[in-house]
Amino acid sequence: MSIPDQQASGPFEGPEKLLEIWFAPSPAECLDTTTEGGKFGLRKVPRALWEEMLDIVKCKILSVTEGTEMDAYLLSESSLFVSPHRLILKTCGTTLNLLGVPRILEIAREHAGFPSVYRLFYSRKAFMFPERQLGPHKDWRAEVEFLDNLFPNGSAYTVGKVNGDHWLLYLTAPEDALSSNGGTAPSSPHSSANDVDTADPETSAEESADDADDAGVSDYTIEILMTHLSPEGRAPFFSKNPLDGADATAGSDALALSSEIGISNIFPSHITTLDAYPFSPCGYSCNALLKWRPDAGQNPARSGEGYYTIHVTPEEGWSYASFECNVPLPTKPTDKPTSVPDLKTMIRRVVDIFRPGKLTLTLFVSSEDNDAVEEEEGESAVEAAQRAFKSALTLPSRRGGHDETNGLFGLYKRTDKINYEFGGYDLAFASFELRSQS
Repeated sequence: MSIPDQQASGPFEGPEKLLEIWFAPSPAECLDTTTEGGKFGLRKVPRALWEEMLDIVKCKILSVTEGTEMDAYLLSESSLFVSPHRLILKTCGTTLNLLGVPRILEIAREHAGFPSVYRLFYSRKAFMFPERQLGPHKDWRAEVEFLDNLFPNGSAYTVGKVNGDHWLLYLTAPEDALSSNGGTAPSSPHSSANDVDTADPETSAEESADDADDAGVSDYTIEILMTHLSPEGRAPFFSKNPLDGADATAGSDALALSSEIGISNIFPSHITTLDAYPFSPCGYSCNALLKWRPDAGQNPARSGEGYYTIHVTPEEGWSYASFECNVPLPTKPTDKPTSVPDLKTMIRRVVDIFRPGKLTLTLFVSSEDNDAVEEEEGESAVEAAQRAFKSALTLPSRRGGHDETNGLFGLYKRTDKINYEFGGYDLAFASFELRSQS
């Protein structure tokens, strides 16, 4: 992560503030807006306007990757993802994430034709150094009050141990909620979270579409939030040479590092477009766009492109790494190396890179109705995720077969497990830590 001058003499806050604003249920509902260079909705907003908004938040754009369905901005403090109907802003340190919301709403109204917000989500892990935060971020109650003043239909939650690892969430109900339980969720990448072999190039777009349409999952976000990184996990993220005057090679250096330590191999290379940056004297960020469906970009009503993003603060004493991805992952192992990994395999690939002493996993997944959750073999989506979490971290990894990692797996113990139902969403939350080796 970038370390601003004012923070260089003290600890850096790695855990991010994650803001997600939906202005419509899907890109298909933005098609009546004018286009710029083939882009529509929020994607047609000029970069200069996003830069202006980010000045309020106190971060800068380092680079941008333009995808088929979304644009990924790599920031000095984390990431910005812009889809036609949705904006995701993830920022770390002492950035003023929520202060950007009023300007985001203005930009959406004046330049993308969105008069109101469909849904808003704001979440974060408990801060390591809350006393260093600024503005509304000094206290969770202040953040909630700030959002309540903007949105009359919001709800705030604390998930996990208040005196330990916990996760904070604020969400609003759909603007046009029609059902008694808060309405159905927006449609993001559609897939079955249990048995869709989504990225196999031999699978036709039509077959993938049929599988997706049968699924109950319409919005899927997995986060792996890691602290107490091992010395081996931290070492690659310290600069060997200062970046002064070497910004032109920073991106290529970061891509080489990503390949060397396994980040490039989390998902199959043929569906991945990776953008990465190494910070000086230490830190790392990357965005990856993932074309997990072969027909990505062809039908605005059915998404086929997602993302993952990784951010690393490697200093001893406050080391932290985060992984976030919105591509629906199967919970059953896949047999083809070209396939999107199953959830257990993906967790092991990520954790093996950083080897954290403690970690929290969250899966935030929508369903058409929380009273009739999509079930597979009698197991709900969140219970399947909890099983994958536990299997990935508490059971020894196999030698050979399709599980190529041989790290610390089997050495973790689960310290917390919580399943939560919201209006139209389910949450699987779990915390793990290394077992004592005495």
